[in-house]
Amino acid sequence: NVIKQKLFVKKDKIHSEKYYRRIDFLNKYSLLFHAIIAMAIVFIVEIISRRSFISACKFVDAHTLAFMYNSFLVFVSFSLVYLFRRRAFARVIITGFWTILGIINGCVLSNRVTPFGYTDLKCIPELLAMNNTSYFTAQQATIVVVGLGAFALFLVALFIKGPKYTGKIRYAGVSVAFLALLFVAIPVTTNVAQNTNVVASYYSNIAQGYDDYGFVYSFSSTVVDRGMKKPEDYNKQNVEDVEQKVNSQKQTTTVDGKTGPNIICVLLESFCDPDEINFLQVNEDPIPTFHELEKNYSSGYLNVPVVGAGTANTEFEMLTGLSMQYFGTGEYPYKTYVKTTPLESAASALSSLGYGAEALHNNGGNFYSRAKVYNNMGFDHYTSKEFMNILKTTPKGWATDDILVPNIMESLDTTDGTDFVCTISVQGHGDYPTEPTLENPEINVTGVEDEGKRNAWEYYVNEVHEMDKFVGQLIDAIEQRGEPTVLVFYGDHLPTLGLEAKDLKGKYLYNTNYVIWDNIGLEKKDGNIAAYQIMAEVFDRLDIHTGTIFNYHQQRRQTKNYLADLELLQYDIMYGKQYVWNQENPFKATDLQFGIRPLTVTKVYETKDSIFIVGNNFTNFCQVFNGDVKINTTYHNEHLLEVSKKDLKD
Repeated sequence: NVIKQKLFVKKDKIHSEKYYRRIDFLNKYSLLFHAIIAMAIVFIVEIISRRSFISACKFVDAHTLAFMYNSFLVFVSFSLVYLFRRRAFARVIITGFWTILGIINGCVLSNRVTPFGYTDLKCIPELLAMNNTSYFTAQQATIVVVGLGAFALFLVALFIKGPKYTGKIRYAGVSVAFLALLFVAIPVTTNVAQNTNVVASYYSNIAQGYDDYGFVYSFSSTVVDRGMKKPEDYNKQNVEDVEQKVNSQKQTTTVDGKTGPNIICVLLESFCDPDEINFLQVNEDPIPTFHELEKNYSSGYLNVPVVGAGTANTEFEMLTGLSMQYFGTGEYPYKTYVKTTPLESAASALSSLGYGAEALHNNGGNFYSRAKVYNNMGFDHYTSKEFMNILKTTPKGWATDDILVPNIMESLDTTDGTDFVCTISVQGHGDYPTEPTLENPEINVTGVEDEGKRNAWEYYVNEVHEMDKFVGQLIDAIEQRGEPTVLVFYGDHLPTLGLEAKDLKGKYLYNTNYVIWDNIGLEKKDGNIAAYQIMAEVFDRLDIHTGTIFNYHQQRRQTKNYLADLELLQYDIMYGKQYVWNQENPFKATDLQFGIRPLTVTKVYETKDSIFIVGNNFTNFCQVFNGDVKINTTYHNEHLLEVSKKDLKD
């Protein structure tokens, strides 16, 4: 057969005999080569992800078994080549697949702390729509497009000119059945690796998880371990038993949208108390307003599900009362479930009482799919940065939080009654520059030996100082307004500055700070609480007893099976038969309105070189279109836009 093959090759004069001997050798020992290539790919991907050869070497040294397990996963993927005749082509595709994923992860980590996961693929349209240079630049996008194009051309050439295996689809007794056995072995070996702590089955600090267990395993986990696993005791009777216990103790709500207070929740991006950090020394108190509030109003630690990143998951817990601990690795419900399915939330619960429900975020409206999420959570209005007249930004390009104050006041004006306002700030967002950035910082930081880290901490602490001023400004505005109001301030997660548990006075990385301010005389009640419990607690203090999960927390929080029953209800609501609602989701998406103030055009006039558009409530995100073509637009102020006649072909 070999002689016939060589004669055939010579007859066709495609390649030399030496070339085919080399191919035969590679095919003969392909399993060994696959193992070597798999380890090389994993190592290269780790270099790219960590952006450091030394860090990749440290990963191999400190987590050797995890490295080998990552290599095993890549090795198994290479076994697919035995199902094809164009094996070189298949090997290049598999190599390119893992390498491209690693490059994407490296690019993602150069702009944020959360690594690249499967659910990020669901955010690509929103990210592209944002066109936000805080996340990517036009140059980076061009490099990606050119690189992928070049790879595609190489694949086409390889498919046409590359070698083609002419034997049977088997190798040295390795049959298709053996290949299937390799893939079947993945869940078995994964279970063994998890049980022996080679890798972890779940980690709420996804960035640390990728560091400890490698990109290939961690990314693969985000693909297969999504949503919630069905509890073993899940059935209709058990769900109804839990509901009966809740309903038997349920209290009556005594307020509504006319008699209750405004409720404003403010998520402070990456906010923590610098006093909580053992090694940090400052020349003056960075957050005097927050500290004063803690002395006079209810406060404590807020247990959050993430560290360093993952704002949307803390926000999800606060708004829904559902816990992230029951989801798979790297899950973001905002990107998956709530993006497409209506879900009960604090907004819908309060709307049922006649409250208005508004959301604000001084960042891109599409990020984390919030535009769709808020629609499915029952909000009436959503004001993102595209609808704000933002004039001030941080040195890193994030909007400062003071812009939120007038927009919150406008949100409270949307109804004649009371309102629920969910506010997500952005000023404290990382990353934090290691080079001196602030010319005359109000807060000077010491206690950090490394100069680059000291610069990052000083930048962060000064941004927190500005956020503290925003807290004071908002309270002043509420007091001047004179309406009964409850304000909940809380941090979503600790900053991305390499903190360890030993660095914190509380010795726990998943604690931030919260405070509940009010002007209605609520009793000061300090204590630590989880993010998924805080709205139920606020509701309870206001004698509001509505919402399935919020009622559950109020009635069952101190009971023996509290967490097990919460998991049962959560699964039933999101992935089960919805027995709790008679098997029919009662919630509908709202007709979400973007922005509060209407954008209007009142006049258009032209000069020799330009056309001017006059109107109201313009922002620097407004664009003029000629048909479907976007025209370069100059923003002058909230009443005036300009386009050059040079940009108008017609």
